[in-house]
Amino acid sequence: MESQVELDGPVGTSAGSPYDLTHDVAGLKTLMVNVYFIGEPGPGNPWVLVDAGLPGYTGQIKKKAERLFGVGTQPDAIVLTHGHFDHTGSLKSLLKIWNVPVYAHKLELPYLTGKSSYPPPDPAIGGGFMSYSSFIFPIGPDDFGDRVSAIPDNGLLPELPGWRVIHTPGHAPGHVSLFRDSDRTLIVGDAFVTTNQNSAVAVAQQKKEIHGPPAYFTCDWEAARQSVQKLVALNPRAVGTGHGVAVSGLDLELGLSRLSHNFDELSIPSEGRYVRQAAVTDESGIRDMPAPTSYTVAKAIGWGMLAGILLVALWPSESSDD
Repeated sequence: MESQVELDGPVGTSAGSPYDLTHDVAGLKTLMVNVYFIGEPGPGNPWVLVDAGLPGYTGQIKKKAERLFGVGTQPDAIVLTHGHFDHTGSLKSLLKIWNVPVYAHKLELPYLTGKSSYPPPDPAIGGGFMSYSSFIFPIGPDDFGDRVSAIPDNGLLPELPGWRVIHTPGHAPGHVSLFRDSDRTLIVGDAFVTTNQNSAVAVAQQKKEIHGPPAYFTCDWEAARQSVQKLVALNPRAVGTGHGVAVSGLDLELGLSRLSHNFDELSIPSEGRYVRQAAVTDESGIRDMPAPTSYTVAKAIGWGMLAGILLVALWPSESSDD
């Protein structure tokens, strides 16, 4: 069963949107996934983009950047928490207008340089439309060539003074989170999320709940558990996730404590492709994969849901006959 801790009350930061963390960490939702802008707002000020959202959001990302940092601005760098399609969708088009370095963990590079596809999603777990339809999600490989470089092993980037990049695998082999010690601000990508990403209804409503990583794309549950524990130990004060609104304060503290202490019960499905055996990966990509479980049934449900949505969308209304 997916972890779920409902949160009440405002985020409580000085931010102007539910996806902002602090005065110098702004968030933008691209349909169902967030990107972040790290930098003091002001014309000409340096900044870094974290993740690149879904395809088709280049204009909105650029517009938000110019609203924060001035017309014609470009980031000093782009940092990817991981390379899943919903976090890199607008990257190619952004790199056509911004000549900037892109950083990812070395274990993500095979999926970003054309060497390997990702471990496929498991639509049989998680429940809800997003899970059941996950078999249609692209898994690459993408090829950004030499535009992408490995994050240094010490986790420090010259473009991000005061921040450190922390390896938090499980949802993806080279998944990373970003942490600023001075005020304990944390960006976690999909190491955990603040909405039930398995459910299209929860995604649409952006109901604030702390969850483990999206189940259908998590390929190593033991690593995912350890990553959550690592992040909880940082005692963050404000957190931005890849899916869902920002969280802070007591709601964050209590929610993360519950998630950490009950991760197996709340987050790990009872059945699933990667539950008993993780995907084996290395710096060249996939090395070994467990066999899929219940894939046919889940796929049939997913196609049925997609067909139902399409039927409702195309069904003629009474007014069309007038």
